[in-house]
Amino acid sequence: MTGDVKPIINGYTGRILHVDLTRGMIETEEPSATFYRRYVGGNGLIAYYLLRDVPRGADPLGPENRLVIAAGLLTGIPLAGSGRNHMGAKSPLTGGYGESDAGGYFGAEMRRAGFDALVISGAAARPVYLWLHDGVAELRPADHLWGMFTLDCEAAIRRELGESRVRTAAIGPGGERLVRYACVMNDVRHAAGRCGLGAVMGAKKLKAIAALGRTPVPVADETGLRALARWMRDHWAEKAQRRHELGTPGDVLDLNPRGVLPTRNFQDGYFEGAEKISGEAMRDTILIDRGGCFACPIRCKRVVRVDDAEYHVDPGYGGPEYETIAAFGSNCGVDDLRAIAKANELCGAYGLDTISTGMTISFAMECFERGLLTRADTDGLELRFGHAAAMVELTRRIGERVGLGDLLAEGPARAAARIGPAAQEFALTVKGQPLPMHECRARHAQALGYAVSPIGADHVHNFWDESLARTPLSEDLQGLGIYEAVPPTELNAHKVRAYVFRTVWRWIANHAGLCVFVPWSREQTVDLVRAATGWDTNVWELRKACERSLTLARLFNLREGLSRADDILPARMAQPHVTRSISEQPVRPEALSEAVTLYYGMMGWDPQTGVPTPIKLDELDIGWARDALPRA
Repeated sequence: MTGDVKPIINGYTGRILHVDLTRGMIETEEPSATFYRRYVGGNGLIAYYLLRDVPRGADPLGPENRLVIAAGLLTGIPLAGSGRNHMGAKSPLTGGYGESDAGGYFGAEMRRAGFDALVISGAAARPVYLWLHDGVAELRPADHLWGMFTLDCEAAIRRELGESRVRTAAIGPGGERLVRYACVMNDVRHAAGRCGLGAVMGAKKLKAIAALGRTPVPVADETGLRALARWMRDHWAEKAQRRHELGTPGDVLDLNPRGVLPTRNFQDGYFEGAEKISGEAMRDTILIDRGGCFACPIRCKRVVRVDDAEYHVDPGYGGPEYETIAAFGSNCGVDDLRAIAKANELCGAYGLDTISTGMTISFAMECFERGLLTRADTDGLELRFGHAAAMVELTRRIGERVGLGDLLAEGPARAAARIGPAAQEFALTVKGQPLPMHECRARHAQALGYAVSPIGADHVHNFWDESLARTPLSEDLQGLGIYEAVPPTELNAHKVRAYVFRTVWRWIANHAGLCVFVPWSREQTVDLVRAATGWDTNVWELRKACERSLTLARLFNLREGLSRADDILPARMAQPHVTRSISEQPVRPEALSEAVTLYYGMMGWDPQTGVPTPIKLDELDIGWARDALPRA
C-alpha cells in the first residue's frame, strides 16, 4: 500500500470520531485491524474507551464524562437483526458503568455515513447537534431544537437539512432537564433506555446526532453474507412468528398464568387485569401497524393510535413494548391499555426510560399507600395502585421535573433516601437501577445476573433458567459444555457455571450489533463474522472478546467505588409474593452470596472481592488496564 491510501478493514469503516464539545473540535481516529479484532464493536468499544478516557471520580453529568456511541461489527450490513447500536457513559443513575442499546435505523446510517463509533467529551456552551454525512462530521447550533419533543426534533432536523431520510438519535426535555433515567431515542421509536444516557447528552448540551450515508460497510465475502441473509429471510418465522404477530406484548399472557408478571411493585406475580393489557388486547383494539428495524423481516414493533375523549396517542411514537406494559400496567396495578399507551408516548416524547419511569411510579404508589407520601406531597394526586390517570400525570410531571416529579426524576433509590428510611424497602433497584419486568424469584440464575450485571439490574444479557430445566438439554447449551439440568429456583455450582458460560456468550449480540430476537445460531453468528471480516475466527475467540469487555466494565465499576457490597438484590426478592400465588422461591441472601463468590472465581476474579487478578488481565490481553485496579 503506497501514499495516503487507507487500507480497507473488512467489516468496519475504519474510523472512530472524537468530538470535544467544549472546544468544538472534531478528530478522526483510524484504529488498527488488531484493535478491532481485540474489541470487536459495540460494548467492546464502549468498555475500552470509558475505562481509558473517563477520569477516576468524574461527575457523570460533568464535561469529563464520555458518551460513546458504537456500532456493532455487523450493524448496517443487510442482515436480519443488524440494526442495533450501543451507547455508553458513566451512568448518572448508578455512578458506574452505563451501557444501553437500541434498534431502528440510526446505527446503520451512522456506519454508512462513515463511522464505527463516536466518542464525545466536554460540554457545549449552547445546545448543538452533530451532523454525520458521507464521511463528514460537523457541529450545528441547536438552540431552536432545545425544548422540543423527540418527534418534533427529528422533523425539524430533516427540514433544516433538506433530507427526509436522515436518521436521528435524540433526547427530549427529560434529558435536557437531567432526569437521571432519561434515554436516547433512535428514530423516535427505539430507545437506548437504561442507565440515564439521555441525561449525559443533556448535560453536554447535545440535543441530537443526525446521520445519512451512502457508503456500504466493506465486507470480505459478500456472496456468503447474502446466502446467510437469504436463509434467515426464509426461516425466521419458524421461531419468531409470534414476535411478528404480537411483538413483545405477547409475553403478558404467557407470564401471568405462571405468576411471574410483576404486579404492584413486585408485591405479587399475578395481575387480575392482564387480559386487558395483553398483546392480544392491543392487536384487537389500538394496534394500527407494525414497525421494525434495519433489514429485519420480523417487524416486532407495535404502532398504536388512541383518539378518544380521555386520551390521544400519536402513532408517530410507535407503541408500548412488554417492559412498558408491565412497568406502567401490572406493576402500577393499571389495566387501561389506553393509559399505558399514553405513558409510553410521553416517555418517547420526553425521552424517558419506560422501565425506570414505571418502576419509580410504582415505588411512589406504594409509598403513598403506606402513608409515606401524602396528597400534599403529590399536589393532590390520589397516587394509589390502579389509578391510571394519576400514573399518566405523574409520568408527565417527571418529564417536566415539577412537584413530586422533580424528586422522582432522581430515581427511586435517591428519592427513597429523601423520603426516609422506611421508603428504602420499596425502592427495588440494583446499583441504583430499577429492576426490569422479569421475576427473578422464579429464576435464580437471573437473580444472580441482576446482582452482578455491571449496569445494575439487567435482563437482556441474562440467563433464562427454564432453558436449563428442560431435558434433554438443548444442543445450544450442550455445545457450550453445559450438560446437567437444574430446576429454575435452584442456585448451585452447576447453575452458576451454566450462567457464566451462557451469559458471557450472550454479550456477543452487543459486540456484533445483532438483535437477540432474530434466531441466528451460535455457528451462524460465527459464520456472519467470518464473512464480514475475513477472520478465521471461532466461538472461543469471540467469547473471549465478550469476557474482555465484561472484565473492563468490572474494572470501571471498581475504580468508581462500587464493590461486592453492590452485587446484591433488593430485600423484597428474599420475600414471597403477598398472595403466594406461585411456586416461586424467595432468593436467600446467603445462597446468592455463595453464588456471587462462585461467579467471581469462574470469571478469573478474586472470589471474595470480585477484583480481576493481574494474571487474568494478562490472559485477556488487557494488561494496560492494571492502572484501574483498586488502590491498596
